[in-house]
Amino acid sequence: MKKILVTGCNGQLGRAVNKEFAGDDVTFINTDVADAEGVISLDITDIADVLAVTEKTKPDVIINCAAHTNVDACETQWDLAYKINAIGPRNLSIAAEKTGAKLIHVSTDYVFPGTSPKPLTEFDPVGPISAYGKTKWEGENFVREFSQKHFILRTAWLYGDGKNFVKTMLKLSETHDTITVVSDQFGSPTSAVELAKMIHFLEPTENYGTYHATCEGQCSWADFAVKIFEKAGKDTVVKYVTTEEYNSPTKRPAYSVLDNYMLRLTAGDKFRMAQWEDALDVYMKEICAK
Repeated sequence: MKKILVTGCNGQLGRAVNKEFAGDDVTFINTDVADAEGVISLDITDIADVLAVTEKTKPDVIINCAAHTNVDACETQWDLAYKINAIGPRNLSIAAEKTGAKLIHVSTDYVFPGTSPKPLTEFDPVGPISAYGKTKWEGENFVREFSQKHFILRTAWLYGDGKNFVKTMLKLSETHDTITVVSDQFGSPTSAVELAKMIHFLEPTENYGTYHATCEGQCSWADFAVKIFEKAGKDTVVKYVTTEEYNSPTKRPAYSVLDNYMLRLTAGDKFRMAQWEDALDVYMKEICAK
């Protein structure tokens, strides 16, 4: 039976991965920062802890869903962000190499500066402009350096079972008739369910390397909010504003739409990520039914 170690198992992607692989003949080694029923406490920033857990459990696959994803907080918590987003993947890579495990590491569109006029392939030059993006890029580099059997999946605008933009918009709509949302930042909203499907597809293969892993299509944050309210049957009005007007403390890519180029080349018609509107429709039906 295959053994899969998941870090950040209580996060949106960690939960989606568990559900996606549930029907397989696998044993999950679920880990997170705190002990819980069926969860092993693991500090990925501590190499001794990582090696102890992996040497004891001997996983065949390590899926790293752990990250410091609070973009604004990363600006003032550089050391913590670097430890989680860079040192953590390094430690997992070293452990994967020692145990012979495959490593699937999740990265971000924020490794790009956001100045491209077209969707970005895996081979376009990076240039992160935020602490979050810079630390995630360093994490990618450590994975490439220390793990031979690795997949790096860059995703964006992720939502799933947990705190996310979709739920924030719906919550705000309960008390606001109008909500202000940035309209000049463009990306691809991506369902954690769809990303978990891509992980599931790639995991048994040896098509190692860097992949872009977002739902197809693109929109602005404001357009995303409009679609959320539309699908939820809300009358909430979205006020479109520029990034400058919004006055965010952190620089964010203005255009970070990813082109899933490597997936198209290696998978062909065997697997494609869903269109972002279709994936959102599935998600909205699920949460609105609860």
